[in-house]
Amino acid sequence: MRDFIKNIFATIVGLILFSVIGFGGLIFLAVTAALRDTGGPRVKDDSLLVLDLAVNIEDTEPISTTGEALQRALDDEDARTLPLRDVVNAIDTAAEDDRIVGLFVQGTPGTMETGYANLIEVRAALDRFRDSGKPIIAHDRDWTEREYYLASTANELSIDPLGVMILNGLSAETTFLAEAFDRYGIGVQVVRVGEFKSAVEPFIRSNYSNENRQQLQDFLTDIWNEFADTVSEHRELTAQQIRTLASARGLLQAEEAVGYQAIDRVAYDDEIIARLKELTNVTDADESFRRISLGRYIESTNPNGDRDVVGNSDREIAVIYAEGPIVEGEGGVRQIGGDRFAKQLRDLRLDEDVKAVVLRVNSPGGSAIASETIKREVELIRQEKPIVVSMGNVAASGGYWISMAATEIVAQPNTITGSIGVFGVFFNVQEIGNENGITWDVVKTSPLADFDTASRPKTEEELAILQGFVNTIYQRFIREVSTWRELPLDRVRDIAKGRVWSGLDAAEQGLVDRLGGLETAVETAAELAELGENWTVQEYPRIKSFEEQLLEDLFGTPDESALPEPLEEIWSDLQTTLEDLSTYNDPRGAYMRLPFSIEVE
Repeated sequence: MRDFIKNIFATIVGLILFSVIGFGGLIFLAVTAALRDTGGPRVKDDSLLVLDLAVNIEDTEPISTTGEALQRALDDEDARTLPLRDVVNAIDTAAEDDRIVGLFVQGTPGTMETGYANLIEVRAALDRFRDSGKPIIAHDRDWTEREYYLASTANELSIDPLGVMILNGLSAETTFLAEAFDRYGIGVQVVRVGEFKSAVEPFIRSNYSNENRQQLQDFLTDIWNEFADTVSEHRELTAQQIRTLASARGLLQAEEAVGYQAIDRVAYDDEIIARLKELTNVTDADESFRRISLGRYIESTNPNGDRDVVGNSDREIAVIYAEGPIVEGEGGVRQIGGDRFAKQLRDLRLDEDVKAVVLRVNSPGGSAIASETIKREVELIRQEKPIVVSMGNVAASGGYWISMAATEIVAQPNTITGSIGVFGVFFNVQEIGNENGITWDVVKTSPLADFDTASRPKTEEELAILQGFVNTIYQRFIREVSTWRELPLDRVRDIAKGRVWSGLDAAEQGLVDRLGGLETAVETAAELAELGENWTVQEYPRIKSFEEQLLEDLFGTPDESALPEPLEEIWSDLQTTLEDLSTYNDPRGAYMRLPFSIEVE
């Protein structure tokens, strides 16, 4: 009923807005579209390409409201989120562009949000840029590890005299809600298979279990080793020296960072600007260096959003993005709706121009039924054409379920994957209701008629039924992995148990076929489809409907800027945790889901 009222209200408001905008609004939009189709920003000779580390690099196009898109156009602002493939292609293009004389990695005073798996692909593009002979200059007031991971490719890497370099290793932190639920009288019961299946722990514990702590430690160690090995490639530091500095020091002042050869020199902002002016042949004292931001360069070199073409062909490799939690039905913004996504895959299967499919998965999983709905379409595609899964930052549990039937699976060394396990979580409000004068009574024809009520805890008989259902799904999970990955069943039992693996370990265990990024997956798809040098790539992102945009504007979260800065991040994390509860909509209460709210820092 609530959704019905919201939909009716959205429709009414939409009609009112359309009436207000009227013909003049349509003319304005037409003019705006025409102005945008003029070839994009112009790249001046002797320009530097600027990679601003404040820009978030995600798999797909950013989702924004119509108002936000319009405001950016009017203010001529750079996008704060850029798609990964556009970023990689732009850096590669700039390496061969005679107008671009170098690349400037500009540090950010805020928090860098790009995930480590995506950073691997961006860093590889920076390495190729450096190999072209053009210089990379990187400067920041302070360097964090995530920023340093990219900046370490620079020919010239500097830091402000009062800056610090944070090099203290990685950590993962989870918000636990069990004591809060207990305090407020919210009951929680769980069923699960796999001692490492820890997604339910935030609801029933106040800290990590030994099994969860072990898998997180192993995973973080893999990421950290990859970090140290990669960063040491262009620095006068060995991987072991980086690990030692992190353990012994953690935070390096500017001169110390130079002394340890982690950074090349100490420099003020004006000294860096002078160096950049020199590179771009600017002699006027009042003029800054010539530059173009990464976002503007993407617009300039690809103003119409055309995708890559190898040779001259209409034979298509479709790249489709599965990003967010997996939910039953159509799903909402930043969710993978099982029915909706399966239809998109079905359309690609039936499209004769599509010769291969790349399924980019960046999901912690979710509904078991929705995951199976999607996997079935992956199976059907595989029967007719190659389908290659490219795993991003996370492709685990239900994210692995929808991946395992692919022709091949490609993952990054630091991808979170595996977590082959199943759980169910059931809440009840009996205690909090009773404490506030609310009681329930029921009349039923059989003992299990009110099986799905939240007004009381589940009985032992009901929990046994649910446990049996979860066990059945788990057994099917490991059988399917055994079949599609061609692994002995006993072997799968050993590596399942809900355990999280890094992409590196997953490849060793046989859960992943090869290591690499999205471009590796595209090239693999072309090889499997025997397309030679004649094929094109078309991407299929999820597009938010007008109704979704309108409802987000009307019912969006309140402004948090009034909170003191130390509380903003805690409040944001708590909101994310609670919002995740709304994705638990599997009709049978069975889930293949990662532990959420784990942030690697």
